[in-house]
Amino acid sequence: MRNVYLDYSATTPVKEEVLKEMLPYFTEQFGNPSSLYDKGLEAKEAVICAREQVAQLIGAKPQEIFFTAGGTESDNWVVFGIADKLKEKGNHIITTKVEHHAMLHSCQFLEKHGYDVTYLDIDKDGLVSPDALEKAITDKTVLISIMMVNNEIGTVQPIKELAAIAKAHKILFHTDAVQALGNVPIDVKDLGVDLVSLSSHKIYGPKGSGALYIRKGVQLSNYLHGGAQEGRKRAGTENLTGIVGFGKAAELARIHFDEHVAHCSSLRNHLVERVLAEIPHAYVNGSMEHRHPGNANITFEYIEGEAILLLLNQAGISVSTGSACSSASLEPSHVLSALGVPVEMIHGTVRFTIGDFTTLEDVDYVVDTLKTVVSRLREISSVNMEKGW
Repeated sequence: MRNVYLDYSATTPVKEEVLKEMLPYFTEQFGNPSSLYDKGLEAKEAVICAREQVAQLIGAKPQEIFFTAGGTESDNWVVFGIADKLKEKGNHIITTKVEHHAMLHSCQFLEKHGYDVTYLDIDKDGLVSPDALEKAITDKTVLISIMMVNNEIGTVQPIKELAAIAKAHKILFHTDAVQALGNVPIDVKDLGVDLVSLSSHKIYGPKGSGALYIRKGVQLSNYLHGGAQEGRKRAGTENLTGIVGFGKAAELARIHFDEHVAHCSSLRNHLVERVLAEIPHAYVNGSMEHRHPGNANITFEYIEGEAILLLLNQAGISVSTGSACSSASLEPSHVLSALGVPVEMIHGTVRFTIGDFTTLEDVDYVVDTLKTVVSRLREISSVNMEKGW
């Protein structure tokens, strides 16, 4: 049976070049970067190199990159670090209704402890209105956090314009760029952002490794306390192999960026065109113009997305009904709800995400199988409705 993986926004396989770079640090160059003898110094040099590689990918200075355990920790660090550092200035945070749960749940936690949070709406294309952001700002606002690329519908927000609004009001601006990294151009200086969350496993690096960009001069309280690692900002012995892998993955993402975007967008467009032309009552959610190059979030009317997923899985095809982080939840997607998709249609939605190892043959196999699956499920649904089930 053919196996096709179309869930690259959930996670990516570690590339061979990345694994090769990591392997010596498991067994030979395994020293603690904080140790002063040769093995420790070798490890420290590896961390310095990885920091430079990640910084180059986003146009930052190496000293502005702080390694974490992933995007979730980076998001949490921003929310709680700023809330603590600026508690005397104000207690208001602005974010959106379509953020990753790492941001939403952190903000909801703060609401239980006296913070006010404004959750901005999105329009029919999934975009945040700059005017709405401007109107939401108060004299108590200490942080604005708007994700760069949505993890479900792939919408790319106008971060530069939104960050400029924050800067005009002297408010810190954070963006969760976990889905954006390696998929859309990121230059932190040009964008004017203060804080950026990053993750390794979305760009063919290892899981459990991430980073937070903190613009020079920005102050936030530590999230983890202990040793003096990461410039005394993030305690804990460095995840050496994960950091080395993240660095190599970042280097490859920078070198092959144009090739990657062209490959993914071409196959994504082919998938969307075939689905819309050959499967009735199907439509794409979110803007096709301002979109992650590999993302196709498609609603199939009159059927359940979970049923589609399970039947595709039987045919060796891996896709998602929403973000992987919330796939165990029975609640309708908060992103599609904010987009205005009716609840019954939300449950008929599938997210396809294409990556570097996807081929044209893979996409055609998926669409051919999908046509059969959707037809079969609609026949069952029709029979059940006729029988009153």
